[in-house]
Formats: sequence, C-alpha cells, structure tokens
Amino acid sequence: MENKLSRRSLLQAAAAVPIISAASAAAGTTSASAAPLSATPQAGRPDAAAARFTIAVLPDTQYLLDDGGSDAEPVRATLRHLVREQAQDNIVFMTQLGDVTEHGTATEMRAASRAFEAAGRLPYSVLAGNHDVSGDDQRGDSPYLRTFGPQRFSRMETYGGASPDGYNSYHVVRGGGREWLVLALDWRLSDAGLAWTQGVLDDHAELPAILTTHDLVWAEDDGAAHLSDNGQRLWDRLIKGNDQIFLALGGHYWPSGRTTLTNDAGHPVHLHITNYQDRYYGGAGMVRYYAFDLARGVVDVETFSPWLLAKDEPTPLEAEHVELSGDVDRFTVEIDFDERFAAFAPPVLPAPRPPSAVMPRGTVAYWRFDEAGLGAAGSDGAPVAPGTVARDLSGNGNDLTSTLLHASTPAALTWSAEHHDDQPAHASLRFDGGKGPDRGAVLHTGPDAPVNTMKFESGYTIETFLKLPEPFEGDHSWMGVLSWEGRAGDAGKQGGWSEDDAPCSLNVTGERFLQFVVYPVPVDDDPTSWSHALPVGRWTHIAIVNDGRHTTMYVDGSKIARNASLESRGISTVGKPFALGGTQGGGKFGQGFYGSIGDTRIVSRALRPDQFLTAVKR
Repeated sequence: MENKLSRRSLLQAAAAVPIISAASAAAGTTSASAAPLSATPQAGRPDAAAARFTIAVLPDTQYLLDDGGSDAEPVRATLRHLVREQAQDNIVFMTQLGDVTEHGTATEMRAASRAFEAAGRLPYSVLAGNHDVSGDDQRGDSPYLRTFGPQRFSRMETYGGASPDGYNSYHVVRGGGREWLVLALDWRLSDAGLAWTQGVLDDHAELPAILTTHDLVWAEDDGAAHLSDNGQRLWDRLIKGNDQIFLALGGHYWPSGRTTLTNDAGHPVHLHITNYQDRYYGGAGMVRYYAFDLARGVVDVETFSPWLLAKDEPTPLEAEHVELSGDVDRFTVEIDFDERFAAFAPPVLPAPRPPSAVMPRGTVAYWRFDEAGLGAAGSDGAPVAPGTVARDLSGNGNDLTSTLLHASTPAALTWSAEHHDDQPAHASLRFDGGKGPDRGAVLHTGPDAPVNTMKFESGYTIETFLKLPEPFEGDHSWMGVLSWEGRAGDAGKQGGWSEDDAPCSLNVTGERFLQFVVYPVPVDDDPTSWSHALPVGRWTHIAIVNDGRHTTMYVDGSKIARNASLESRGISTVGKPFALGGTQGGGKFGQGFYGSIGDTRIVSRALRPDQFLTAVKR
C-alpha cells in the first residue's frame, strides 16, 4: 500500500522539528517531539515563473528492467512520485541518463515502455546507453529506437527535435521565468551527431544548456570525478567551446562523483556522474533532484528513492537507502546565474524611468544622480566636485548640495553608473567615508528648504538604495546613510538615546544592521527599528514607512522583524537640513558613509510595497 506521506511534506517537517533522518521518518521511528506530517496536494501543474524549480534526473535502471529477472516497480514508483509532486516540488522536467535496460531486447524495451507510461504528462527525455544499443548513433534501427525514438516525445510541449538518426534529441524547458536547453545525447556520438548538436546550440545560442549523456565522467571512491575517454572527446569537441553548457550529467560508472572544469570562456562547467545500480535493489529507483533557486544563486541537489520512501514498514536495509546524504549525493552548487550567462544571455533589465513616473501624490523630494538629477552624467569613478547640486525633481525646492567633510579629498565622493536593477535611474554616488581620521562627504539641503521643517505627523515613506562594498574594509560602525541635521535636545527631547542624537537618522551598525531611529513629535522617546545584517557587494532597497502611528522598515520589499512597537507620529525636525551620506552627533558630522547610494525619495504618506521605487514590471 502506498504511503500518503509526500517527499515535500517530509522536508517541510524537517525544518519545523528536531532533525530526523529520512530513513527513520519513513520507518515511523520519529522522536516523541516530532510534529505530525500532513499530506501535500496530489495534483497540479508546475509554476514556470517561480524562482525555484526542479529538474529530476533518473540514472541507470538496467537491473530493474532485465529479462533475466527484475522488478520495474521502483521505476514506476519514482515516475508516479514525480507526477504526484510535480506542482509541489515544481518539477518542470525529468531527464534519464541511459542504460534503461540490461540487454536492449525488444522484450525489455516493451517492459521499459510500460514502466514509463507512469510518467503521464510529465515532460522527460531518455537517451541510449551501452546496454541499450551498440556502436554509435549511426547504428540504424533498434528496439531502443522503436521504443524511445522521436515518436515518443513529439507531442511533449518541451520537445524541440531529434537528429536524423533519431538517437539524439533536445528539449526547451521553462523554469524560473526563462528557457533552458536540455540536450539528450547518445552514448556514442558520431561526427554527424556532434555536428547536429552544435547546430542545436547555434540555433539556441541565447539559452543556458544542460548536456546529458550516458558516458561522461568516472569517479574515485572519494567522489572526485574525471573525464572518461568519451567524456574527453565531448569536452574537447563540444562542451568547452560552447559557453552555454554550464552543467553536464552522465551515468554508466559508479560510484557517483562530480568535478568542475573551466571552459574556453574561463567559466566553470559542472560535470556530475549519477548512478546507483551498484546499490541495494539495483538502485531502488533512486532519483536525483536538481532544485534551481535563482533567488539564492544555487542548485540544491538531493538523492532519494520514492519507492522506499512509500514503504510503511521498511526493513533496516531499505531504511538505509531511502535517502543518500554523502557529499556526492546531497550538495549545493553555487551559480551566479546572471553573471554566468551574461556572455550569451545578458539579463534584461528595466529601462530607466523618467522622474514623472515615480513621483506619486505627496512626493516631498526625489533625488537621483543621472543627467535628470545632476544635469550631466559623469564617468565611472569621476569625483563629484564640492558644490555640485542634485536637484529635487519633485519641484519642491529641496535641492541637495555636495560638501566634503573634514580634510577629505575629492575621492570621498565619486559618480558611478552602478545601480540596483529596479532603480528608476541608472546611476549612483560612491561615498568613501571612514574613521580615524574622520572623512567622507554629504549632500544636504539648503537652509530654507521646505523639508527641513516638515513634521510628517500624518505619515511618511523614506526610500533609498544602497550598496556596501565588497570587501567591506575598515571600521565603519554607526555610519549614517541619511538624516535630519541638528540635535534631538533642541526639539526638547531628553529621553531616548541621547539629546545629541539627530532628530531622525538611518545608520549602519558595526554588525551591518540598519538602525532607523526617530524622535516623534508628541512623545519624548526614540522608537528604533533594526534590520538583519546587510549583504556586501549587492544593492539593497530600503523603505521606512510610517502611517502616523507606527514605523515599519522594509528591506528589498520584505518587512523586517525588529520594527519599533512604540507609537511614533511625525519627526521632530528642528529646521536644520536633510543630509544624505552622514549622521550628525552633537550637531557635527564625524565619519561619512562608506558605500554607494542611489535614488532617494521622501513621500508625506505611507506607501504600500507595490508603490515603492522598485515597483516595475520585469
């Protein structure tokens, strides 16, 4: 009887309760503190636009499809599992790695065909291994070709076509909001097969490609993999010269293993061997998940047997093989997808948006550092001279003027074309502030700017984009990002952190946490919000939203946990300028900001996240 427990529910439970091995969970021997597991939806289609999606890999099944005595049920169980969990695990495709059968006979191929009927409408590819065929892809007719030739895949929505001989094929798979090319290549490509494959790559030159074949790499006992003779031929004549190919998968050999090689473009190519026919029950229908996570820039890999997972009372040997967790069976591959694919598929970024498109009702001030804001765009690294004016594009007269702090050199403030992908203006300012001796630069409003005296008692939204350098060198703790100048004490505020605090400021702590501290109008207090540690080398969007009662900070559109619970209405400004690039203490600037700042906007009401500066259709 098939257990209703799904793979995804098992993983979800593992995140919520003390660690329990998959084998123990499958055997029902969980700890007393474990929470009950619930079933997951059993139907539905995958979401091709989601940032996380899965490509399943089914390795050699030959010992389970053998005339001499075998059991195809583990294969069927795996395929049923993939269909059942297709939506929950967002499985967009399955690729098989050859040696479908042991002898390649017509009888075995009929059995394989019946087993693969369990895949239903799940799109998949199959390729020939040396136990299915002999010779290269010019061998002509065979039971394999009659079973797993082009006619089997022609109605699949992913299917792109096959070589004239029928033994090589390709699929175009949608996942993560983009298309991916999957090559399913015969175990021995002829020169004609190589030429056909190159033509497919040329015709899909903008698509990242995953190459699958039967014989690619072999591995030592520690999992270190090396190109086989056939793999070397594929590497020399196909893989290394086509930068699109970033992942190549093979079976044939055991144990499993992996390696990373550098192609002609200087980029990494990940080569993996996946084969478990030497394990219990001919591999027990083991399947490997390649879970692509475009948001995190990783591919999470895990290996398990759905057939064993579904057993109500597995034997000790079965429980041992429910899930494999060695370094070659469960691991993470880090890939900066935008950077890795930039040479052939650069990311399509939103075009710059005009100021008029990002000034909603209630806009008090909007500053940006492209031609619209500065009057002229500089070149990367060019100093921004003292006295340079960044115009307030709202038309309210809150222009900013640049000033160097202390004895800082012009290098303390420079212009850059770098920017957050979703920032309206494609430009920023680079601040080189620091301690000991204090240095930096600020841009602040003039003495009569309206924003200097505004109290914002009905609410406000303050937004900015910032990037901390990588490497993040030196001590920059408690540096200011933006603030209103002056002292809280001058507004009659004696409680809180200090009378010498600025009335309102956004700062970065020594742990790279954001600190937003404000002295409200009606109370003598300092409600303070704290973010998590900011990453370095990456643009971040910050929004501080006050609805007239409480303040909520958002980082990259997500609400943080440590928002101030105290009531907070308005800002106790004291008529002093608004400043970008620093925070005063005791009415004086010390160190300046260290990093980059982009578009900054102040609106005199609370905005929703879908109204932030990042609200752009991609």
